[in-house]
Amino acid sequence: MSAPKNLTECYTEELADNWSANDQMQEIVRDLAKAAGDKTLRKRLEESAKAIGKHTDTLKKLLKECGETDKEHCKGMEGLVKEAKKHALSPKFDDPDVRDVVIIAQYQRMCHYGICGFGTAKAFAQALGKDEHVKKLDELTADAYGADENMSDLAQRSVNLAAKDQG
Repeated sequence: MSAPKNLTECYTEELADNWSANDQMQEIVRDLAKAAGDKTLRKRLEESAKAIGKHTDTLKKLLKECGETDKEHCKGMEGLVKEAKKHALSPKFDDPDVRDVVIIAQYQRMCHYGICGFGTAKAFAQALGKDEHVKKLDELTADAYGADENMSDLAQRSVNLAAKDQG
């Protein structure tokens, strides 16, 4: 990848990076769902993986409208995925409630990364006058915020409390 020459290239590279980030996140979220002990957590992660796929479809459409069709490997999400595997999937947990707490923390880190990527793309789209793209990116950002808040709620209402009760 060479340095972008203009804001349009910055925008398309951001979309391509977000596409890659989503692909990586979707895969690890499926793995996190399988490892989750709490049934509600597992269900929310499975639903999230489906939503991430829909977000990826939107990103691909936006990118195609810009004349681009390739994703750009996202090293940032690659690092977050490695951390999720290291902290949530690799260790042997004596307590499944503690694993669930760690799963939520890793999931939320990835959500926050996605929120940042969608927000950056939206700012570029606004500057470029791509109003329909701004609207779609607002929807993606709102979904990501909602997923993050949903997970915080689950953690505060049950998962963190279950882990606390065990220790």
